[in-house]
Amino acid sequence: MDITVIYMIAAGLTGLVAGVLVIYLYYQRRLAQLQSEQRVLAHSAQLSEAERQRLLQLYEAQQLELRQIHAALSAAQEKLHHADHWRNECEQLSRELRNQLEVNSAQEAELREVTIRLEETRLAAEEKQRLLVNSEQRLNAQFENLAHRIFENSGRRVDEQNRQSLNALITPLREQLEGFRRQVQEGFGQEARERHTLTHEIRQLQQLNARMAEEAVNLTRALKGDNKTQGNWGEVILNRVLEASGLREGYEYDTQVAIQLENQGRMQPDVIVHLPQNKDVVIDAKMTLVAYERYFNAQDDATRELAMSEHVTAIRSHLRQLSRKDYHRLPGVRSLDYVLMFIPVEPAFLLALDRQPELINEALQQNIMLVSPTTLLVALRTISNLWRYEHQSRNAQQIAERASRLYDKMRLFVDDMSAIGQNLDRASDSYRLAMKKLSEGRGNLIAQSERFRQLGVEIKRPIDPRLAQQAMPEEDAESLDETDEVASAPEALRRLQQ
Repeated sequence: MDITVIYMIAAGLTGLVAGVLVIYLYYQRRLAQLQSEQRVLAHSAQLSEAERQRLLQLYEAQQLELRQIHAALSAAQEKLHHADHWRNECEQLSRELRNQLEVNSAQEAELREVTIRLEETRLAAEEKQRLLVNSEQRLNAQFENLAHRIFENSGRRVDEQNRQSLNALITPLREQLEGFRRQVQEGFGQEARERHTLTHEIRQLQQLNARMAEEAVNLTRALKGDNKTQGNWGEVILNRVLEASGLREGYEYDTQVAIQLENQGRMQPDVIVHLPQNKDVVIDAKMTLVAYERYFNAQDDATRELAMSEHVTAIRSHLRQLSRKDYHRLPGVRSLDYVLMFIPVEPAFLLALDRQPELINEALQQNIMLVSPTTLLVALRTISNLWRYEHQSRNAQQIAERASRLYDKMRLFVDDMSAIGQNLDRASDSYRLAMKKLSEGRGNLIAQSERFRQLGVEIKRPIDPRLAQQAMPEEDAESLDETDEVASAPEALRRLQQ
């Protein structure tokens, strides 16, 4: 609530009190004046009967006016009592507003600090992103160089020493790649989760800071309303606590889930919070605080003590009603052995436990745990951390699976490269054997083909002379030269004749 509005309300109440006091003093003076006139009239009644009758009528009229003045005075006193009550309410709201302003200042300071940390985190993330890009470029260059080296050596024999060198080169690279990828994945995963959590916390702080100013008015209206209004207000406070805890509706918790029973109709828990390992916990927020409102506004100790007893009795009664519902046994709900009973007003929770500390044990005996906004927020934050660790574990498992698949791909690549080397070895051996049959030895194919040419077989174009010279034995090579000379002379003669 804006402080200007509170000051205006306080000024209005002060003016109202001043007006009531003025009216009260005026009627007091008028009452004294009428009483004096009544005494004079009573004295003058002895003068004459006619005068007595007139004075009697005047006396009755004044008595009627006096009763009206008494009624007006009672109404003024009642208004003055209500004005005192509202003045106390205004002072209470002013104190709460001052406290809230102090809390807002502290939250703004915390928000500035969180913003600075977020900026530092963003800069660190950008630096890591640049490092990742540079590392990927270096790895790509190394892979390209490796591929070039492999394909450059593909035309030559890949012996055992080259295969060992290849393995010695690829194995450290594979290990470094796996370690670097795992480190980058873990770092970026953790960074993304922390950044998401920090952004969510800042948003929650901003929303909480905007709503806190309305808490005093909402509390006053809720405590003075009926059971339905109080129940709705308790659910609103519970939703705010759930939002501040970091849990997500529809994922980590569900609200107003209708569960159909066979014999008891339909049950509708306020909130079902899901835990890791397929567990749930039910939260009930239907506790009414009518007796606590009477205790808070009591004017004397006797009334306050009676309201305190009624407040404790109301909590015990709700414990029994909640225990009979057996929320932790609902079908389809994998609930824990207890239910959380939410008391939306922290002072009401603390006051009941201060007066009756055994309420905690009584609730536990009925599989119920009493919680306030503060204690529930701590429990829900713990559950949120459990879910975060669960997600981290799942992400680590996925990273491990991807690393395993990457390792398998690398292993297959290495196997393929080794197979290529072996195939190159076999191709080189086959090439040498084929060339040996083609051009080496006395009975090689080139030498036999050249002998056909020496015998006069007509050909279109001779075999490469260098290869033929290398393939022919020495004596065959000399005869081949002589044959070429003899064969070339008739050719020259034919050209001259033409």
